[in-house]
Amino acid sequence: MAFRPLLRPRAVVPALAAALSAGAVFAPRAVDAEEQPAQPSSALVQSRKPIYDDVPVDVTAATAPALTQPSQALTPEAAYRPTPTDRLAEQVGLARMALYRQAVRSEQGIDKALTATLRLEHSFTTTLRSLAPPKESGERIFPGALYVLVAAMAGSIVSRNRNIVLRATVPAAVGLTAAYAVLPLTMNNVGNLAWSYEEKYPVVADAHLRTKARISHFIETGKAHTGMTVGMVQDKVHDVRDSMEGWVKKGR
Repeated sequence: MAFRPLLRPRAVVPALAAALSAGAVFAPRAVDAEEQPAQPSSALVQSRKPIYDDVPVDVTAATAPALTQPSQALTPEAAYRPTPTDRLAEQVGLARMALYRQAVRSEQGIDKALTATLRLEHSFTTTLRSLAPPKESGERIFPGALYVLVAAMAGSIVSRNRNIVLRATVPAAVGLTAAYAVLPLTMNNVGNLAWSYEEKYPVVADAHLRTKARISHFIETGKAHTGMTVGMVQDKVHDVRDSMEGWVKKGR
């Protein structure tokens, strides 16, 4: 009696549909963990219509893009493209290196100039010390130089009314003569210094030697002629003296 309402014609169809649905859902079947969900058939996919547009659906399988092998010729350095910052850093580095090299050259030039100046100063002071006479000689430069200057001025006064050649040579000759007479050691040192400089130029040294030889020959010749003249005068004086003595003896 309880199932009487179900046996009615109107209630049989819904009850049968519910029973079939429950049987389909709860029917036992094997389930695999790696099983992929069922794919819809191509006919079903083609029968479906797009919702938003009329573009047909592409049912072909998607293919992955082909992977191209990297070229072996392209190296990391060739593939790298420097950025503006890298270029700026490179230019700044070049400018710094150029400035550093210029600073080093300037420093080396200043060092060379200072070294040359110190060497010149040392040479000058050493040369002045070498010209001074030794202390044990007793020769004094200051009064001797004053005497030489006075002698040169005297020669200039004597030759003031002569021609230009005498006015140029007489004071120098008188001054040199006085210097060799008053400051012999100092003048000898000066001559040695001048000769050391002349040796660097063979032409000048040869001319100096020839001039010195001529002057020496002239002086020796003058001394010889002077000796001969003095001897002749002495002979004449001796003859005159003998004659005077003879006259005196005869007068007695």
